[in-house]
Amino acid sequence: MVDLEPMKRILITGVNGLIGRSCVEKFLGSDASILGIDNDARATFFGEDASTSFARTLGGEDAQSFTIKKLDITNRLEIEKLLSDFRPDLVIHTAAQPSHDKAAQIPYLDFETNAVGTLNLLESLRKFNLDGVFVHLSTNKVYGDSPNLLPIKELDSRFDFNDAHFGIGIGEYHAIDSSLHSLFGVSKLSADVLVQEYGRYFGMKTCVLRAGCLTGANHKGVELHGFLSWLVKCNLSESNYSIFGYKGKQVRDNLHAKDVAEFIYQFTLNPGFASIYNLGGGYENSISVIEAIDLVTQISGIKMKTTYIDSPRKGDHIVYYSDLSKIKRDFPDWKVSMNLHEIVSDLVGNEN
Repeated sequence: MVDLEPMKRILITGVNGLIGRSCVEKFLGSDASILGIDNDARATFFGEDASTSFARTLGGEDAQSFTIKKLDITNRLEIEKLLSDFRPDLVIHTAAQPSHDKAAQIPYLDFETNAVGTLNLLESLRKFNLDGVFVHLSTNKVYGDSPNLLPIKELDSRFDFNDAHFGIGIGEYHAIDSSLHSLFGVSKLSADVLVQEYGRYFGMKTCVLRAGCLTGANHKGVELHGFLSWLVKCNLSESNYSIFGYKGKQVRDNLHAKDVAEFIYQFTLNPGFASIYNLGGGYENSISVIEAIDLVTQISGIKMKTTYIDSPRKGDHIVYYSDLSKIKRDFPDWKVSMNLHEIVSDLVGNEN
């Protein structure tokens, strides 16, 4: 059981998704009433294969304190009514349109979900519980492609930074201007700054988590979103996996969903105002596409089928991993608990 005084009412958006589900599992048993909202927008964005509407059972007496409601965060009036009635002490906002590429195909839906939906939640929390805590899952795409302007070197199986960022990663004060973001990056940056501003302007306890690649056994990865999950699915089904540009040497850091939920819990114990953290696996959990293919093949024992497409995704990062020095300094009890081998093994075991 976790101690969450005085968090008696917790609202989790996107509750059926990867991070939402992990947060439910983390906070069950905390004596709090947990209300989750979800409208399975992932199926709208990516098709039925990405749906999170499959049955999710929670056993034991703890599950009695958890309820789910179908609700769209872009519906301002329904969000206002929900927060007026429930008056949450903690909002964990994980609902989003999460794809860098998909956003260009659905620009209105992307912005309404990511930016307007976040505004609806923030303003309703301000109106009905100004003392409530708001934790927002942002993205490293708020930095646009500016990390690509840093000195980069090519190694045998990856690209990496060739300056002081090597082995450390991108910090919270990295530039967000004068770069290509994708429409997804813009909508998430809009939400990111809104969450900060409600903290600074209104004095609310808010937190922005600029995430790298998050994954875990509950991930419903698709080609347009969910790097490691999609790679594992392609491998186990012996389907083709497409590598987009950079010789497959582009690098990402990866973090298991349970470590995200653990940080959110740690933050609730000592919440700040307009807090910003880069949240990922860091250098130790960074991996290139071709390194990931080798690791998945090693664990599954199945040879990977790949196609190389010379054109990289527009605005894609060549190298990105999170500088975790700030988050570890402010929350020394938090750590990355699962390494890459354990993460991939978890994914492979879930798909088998």
